[in-house]
Amino acid sequence: MRAVTSGEMLTIEEQAEALFGLSTGLLMERAGQAVAEEAERMLPDPGNILIVCGKGNNGGDGFVAARLLSSSQYKYNITVISLAQRDAFPPAARAAFDKIPPEVRVIVDFDLALLDEAIIGSDLIIDAIFGFSLKGAVRGIAKDAIDRLNMSQKLILSVDMPSGLEADTGKVHGRGIKADVTVTFTTPKVGMLLYPGSLYTGEFIVADIGIPSELIEQYASFRYLERIDAYDLFPPRSIEAHKKSVGQVLVIAGSRGMPGAAALVGQAAYKMGAGLVAFAPPQSILPVLSGALIEAIAWPQAETGAGTLSLDAYESLIELAVKYDVIAIGPGLALERETVELIQKLVTDIEKPMVIDASALTAIAENTEVLKRRRGKTVITPHPGEMSRLLHVATEDILDDPLGFTIRARDEFDVVAVLKGARTIISGPGESTINMTGNPGLATAGTGDVLTGFIASLMAQGLDGYNASSVAVYLHGLAADIATEDISEYCLMASDVIHYLPEAIVWILG
Repeated sequence: MRAVTSGEMLTIEEQAEALFGLSTGLLMERAGQAVAEEAERMLPDPGNILIVCGKGNNGGDGFVAARLLSSSQYKYNITVISLAQRDAFPPAARAAFDKIPPEVRVIVDFDLALLDEAIIGSDLIIDAIFGFSLKGAVRGIAKDAIDRLNMSQKLILSVDMPSGLEADTGKVHGRGIKADVTVTFTTPKVGMLLYPGSLYTGEFIVADIGIPSELIEQYASFRYLERIDAYDLFPPRSIEAHKKSVGQVLVIAGSRGMPGAAALVGQAAYKMGAGLVAFAPPQSILPVLSGALIEAIAWPQAETGAGTLSLDAYESLIELAVKYDVIAIGPGLALERETVELIQKLVTDIEKPMVIDASALTAIAENTEVLKRRRGKTVITPHPGEMSRLLHVATEDILDDPLGFTIRARDEFDVVAVLKGARTIISGPGESTINMTGNPGLATAGTGDVLTGFIASLMAQGLDGYNASSVAVYLHGLAADIATEDISEYCLMASDVIHYLPEAIVWILG
């Protein structure tokens, strides 16, 4: 499924009219019909509906819904409160306002007492105050209206977007409608998928109002995966498959203090379907890894006195990397000075596709030129703190604009950037994916190492870095969602994500 920014949606609507003759009035009529149908689903029996409309085309959608819902087909008692006078409406909204039948109670002189009265008497409230063009804080009478609607505890259906929510960022500056359901048109807006926007959106329904899908494909630069998307992207397996044809992953990870990080990467890569997984660890942790994953090959390497990979391992690792399809590097490597120098050299000189995580991200943050000099395809998987070090900005800045900084990292370093978080964002060539699976149970040590193994495995099986990352993140979250149905978010461990992955894969492959 695609998602759009406000600017992209405007372009799509403009092109829909220019190329296909879909006027604003026609689209408004279809949008109002979709709102009316959803209102009927939410309120199946006769009742009272309050529609609060702003001065833009979003309000026009509300006026169309008012007309339709008052007809004999629906038999609702409708009250419309307009936050603007008729002359303030754009042409299509004004035309829709003029078609409201006399049996609808219309209030255009805003008064809080009248609003309170209408709220008390309503069984359902339709929010048609602001659409996707809103930026910044809500002020004036709209702010007062939103406060009253939120306090009402009545069912709220939002039109296209909850009023107060920014379409591009998911931010709410002070006031925003907390909808139970949002009917959005054509395709979701990016802000509905991000936090905190998704907390305001409630359940969202995507209504087809007739805009051709080719316009969405052409202009929408965001997506989120659904089951069918993951199914379509998942790598097929030939009847003639063998262990080398379905991908070989080399794991450069682990240290004396963190052997488990390497084990999780290897286990995850195998469970996701890689044909062969090999460890290249410091020599002293070989017994731990051999016990943790008996299916893996191990190539022990020279180590420092602290039990981390030493510079003496450089030539061996360079020669070894040539034999594998994808290199997963970073988890648990630690940050001894010698190890940091080794990581920087390996990232620069290994030409095979590479997934870079954890300690390796911190090591290259000292000199991000090594990323720019890489000749192989690269995926980086930072959390916000690691991203802040890579881009030399505050972590708070990353958290304030995760989408923007993920795209910046992609462009600045010519990589696929995976910013882990409550809504993990994957940014690849020309577009970005916002992941919708997962839960707070993933906030536990080792889950990032598991994700690194998943991504490397799918890349080794033939997916490009962007699609491998998108599918891996989707399945990572889905496995966690399935796991928590059995064991709760509190009890989830990284190894549980690996354990429940088969159920996630079986579900998407159906």
